[in-house]
Amino acid sequence: MPGAGVKILNKRIRSVNSTKQITKAMKMVAAAKLNRSQGRMLAARPYSQKLIKLVEQLAGASDGANPLFEVREVKRRLYVVITSDKGLCGSYNMNLIKLAQKTIDASVESGVETTLLTVGKKAGDYFAKRGYQVVERHDEYNGDATAQRGQDVGDYIVDAFLAESVDEVRVVYAEFVSTMTQTPVDRPVLPIAPEDTLGDDGDEEESDNISYIWEPGKGQLFDVLLPLYLRNRVFMTLMEAFTSEHAARMTSMSAATENAGELIDALTLQRNRERQAAITAELLDIVGGANAL
Repeated sequence: MPGAGVKILNKRIRSVNSTKQITKAMKMVAAAKLNRSQGRMLAARPYSQKLIKLVEQLAGASDGANPLFEVREVKRRLYVVITSDKGLCGSYNMNLIKLAQKTIDASVESGVETTLLTVGKKAGDYFAKRGYQVVERHDEYNGDATAQRGQDVGDYIVDAFLAESVDEVRVVYAEFVSTMTQTPVDRPVLPIAPEDTLGDDGDEEESDNISYIWEPGKGQLFDVLLPLYLRNRVFMTLMEAFTSEHAARMTSMSAATENAGELIDALTLQRNRERQAAITAELLDIVGGANAL
């Protein structure tokens, strides 16, 4: 009969196998969300790129007169920190929080009044528990970026900047490089620097060769398009951050599933050795008894 050690090992194997099934299912869910998020991000890029080109065309007409270009002495700074609402995504949240805390602490030490707007329960809970001034939280997004949610965050930071409640706005989020790589970055949002309106593809010659007819006028259109540009920029940032979250969770669950499989193999080998040792001991007892008779 198998010994107590074999029974314990069988119980551990069943437990690890159950965990493996859970992590495998979570990996599949994260992969589906990643695929959908990437698709939406790619679908939104043409609009974003065209909007950037239009703003680039109009930037020269404003002569920096738009208040969103106004560079003020930084006495009040707002940080937008984007993390996930849930865990099980490896070091994704911790890397973001470490970068955010480092830059926020540096801002506070320099004498700047620093406030936070958090997107994601992890960041909201972390900074609220440690006494940071969190002026607004969004804990209900669950890794799903929509145009309305991008507008909600964008409107808040634009209104705060125009009301001079803050002099600078920065965002800390995970830049999506690939499925395996997500890089935490700290980027300025407001005031808008002139180079921020340039397209990522550097296709300046194409823009210069296109002749537009502006109605009612460049300045008036610029005042309308610039807030749209900022809201779209926030929306694309949310899309990139949430795509990074799904990629990190899929990678983490994939690694957990592989580790569970390796652990099951090791426990199975150990169980077989225990069982073989028990059988050998019983055979020796039988042979010894027969010899004694």
